[in-house]
Amino acid sequence: MRILIIEDNRDIAANLGDFLNDREHEVDYAYDGVTGLHLAIVNDFDAIVLDLALPGMDGLEVCRKLREEARKGTPVLMLTARDQLDDKLAGFDSGADDYLVKPFELREVEARLEVLERRGQRIKPRELKVADLEYNLETYTVRRAGKKLDLNPIGLKLLEKLMSASPAVVTRRELEHHVWGEELPDSDSLRVHIHTLRAAIDKPFKVPLINTRHGIGYCLAPPDEVSSSA
Repeated sequence: MRILIIEDNRDIAANLGDFLNDREHEVDYAYDGVTGLHLAIVNDFDAIVLDLALPGMDGLEVCRKLREEARKGTPVLMLTARDQLDDKLAGFDSGADDYLVKPFELREVEARLEVLERRGQRIKPRELKVADLEYNLETYTVRRAGKKLDLNPIGLKLLEKLMSASPAVVTRRELEHHVWGEELPDSDSLRVHIHTLRAAIDKPFKVPLINTRHGIGYCLAPPDEVSSSA
């Protein structure tokens, strides 16, 4: 299981992360809300462990933005010292899937994460939609403005990553890793495949959706969302 821990207490994060790594899970870390939200949007995690009291952006706002703005359904387990019912209700209202009060047992955290992962697999979104672009993940069918588009397998992988992260920017490295894993291609391969994807997604239509962030990567979003998130 690939897990993101968003926790500003580095000792707690390290203790939990070491335990999960020893149990053969892959763990990434963020120590503030803004970084955590970015990682949660542009990566495909199986579950997120989210603290409430975070610098930059608190856990409630992180979870709310993840659900409402980024439209990401990654399961979220909130870990916090706040044990009042109103605190728990606020967590669930923001979009959390489970809530565990500190101090906690490491084995219970793992057990709850595994339950959330299984639940997330059952309710995995079947379709991605950005503006008038739709991608059915079960049939691998892509349509824009009702017109069916033909994409090659690499184009489909790039499109899934960009649409899942929309309107956030996905770095070149993240796109390359998503498509080719650790065996990275030559430096021009991604650019060539993005060009081919643009020819299918944007060229036949008036409004472009794929945008370049020079020196960083790409984002897929309508112009109004790109300007507001830049």
